[in-house]
Amino acid sequence: MLIGGLQKFTMLDYPGKIAATVFTAGCNFRCPYCHNSDIVDPKLIDYENVIKEREIFDFLKLRKGSLDGVCITGGEPTLQTGLMKFIRKIKSMGFLIKLDTNASHSNVVENLIREDLIDYWAVDIKTKPEKYKIMTKKDDVVKNVERSISLISESRSDLELRTTVVPGYVTSDDFDKIIEWINSINSEIFSKLYRYSIQNFKPEKTLHLGLGEVAPYQEEYLREIENKVKEYCDYVIVVE
Repeated sequence: MLIGGLQKFTMLDYPGKIAATVFTAGCNFRCPYCHNSDIVDPKLIDYENVIKEREIFDFLKLRKGSLDGVCITGGEPTLQTGLMKFIRKIKSMGFLIKLDTNASHSNVVENLIREDLIDYWAVDIKTKPEKYKIMTKKDDVVKNVERSISLISESRSDLELRTTVVPGYVTSDDFDKIIEWINSINSEIFSKLYRYSIQNFKPEKTLHLGLGEVAPYQEEYLREIENKVKEYCDYVIVVE
């Protein structure tokens, strides 16, 4: 495991739970608006100061009874070769696991489901399928995302879908296609969701420096998107 950071306490990352967040380093996407460039871009990762797994386990031993769970985010956690072993260890300590993922590694998702290792999935829906090549040049990404979402929706775990809305990359019209796409994967997915999160773009510390000059959408525009999703999903939140 290549661990680039640890947030020791959060009441935001895992809905309804008190948690710690582990940030894995490395990602197979290059979303221009990513705000974790220091753990996504290999040229920026501080390899000399990565956190050892033992440090995470030692910390969690001291937090038994005061933390409910651990969020594992990135970067993209499913790239990590030691991910399943790492999660098994944390689960054996009595913690719940929330995993943030772009869902592009469906075989890893399948293996995690098979062992019932994830309690809460947060899957990033980047944009409509036709625009995914902006984030990654891999041809099989959309099919893998579809397979992952289908597998998770049929598991016992909670599922959250979330989209960061970025001018030029994600529009209100794109959400018509996103909704159509998700329904095409499985018409029951929206009814099974824990929630759908619409996250406003923040221009600070982006992977593509030019996006620092881009103004986020206004609240009225976000509410337009929210209303579209609410036609299909009972619980939709907007994160400013």
